[in-house]
Amino acid sequence: MSVEIPERDGDGYLRSMADWTPEIGRAMAEADGFELDDDKWDQIMKAREYYDDENVVPAIRIFSKYIGVDKKILFKQWTTGPMKPITKYGGLPKPTGCV
Repeated sequence: MSVEIPERDGDGYLRSMADWTPEIGRAMAEADGFELDDDKWDQIMKAREYYDDENVVPAIRIFSKYIGVDKKILFKQWTTGPMKPITKYGGLPKPTGCV
């Protein structure tokens, strides 16, 4: 079964947060050639939880404290700035610190 990915912007973020589902998040990562293991998926869900509570995407420093993982480990795990893929595949807004 193939998942229809809703319209995304030029950076690959969903145009509407309301379109996100876990299946869509995983399909977006797959379409981008990005592998999501259980740890990464757990971080995506924690970012969604943080956003639901605070109504803001956390900075990496705040997010690493929130989930109890050193930010150096997050950078190594994601091989990029971690908040961009975490928020993109989590259906959240682009972090303000990302360009």
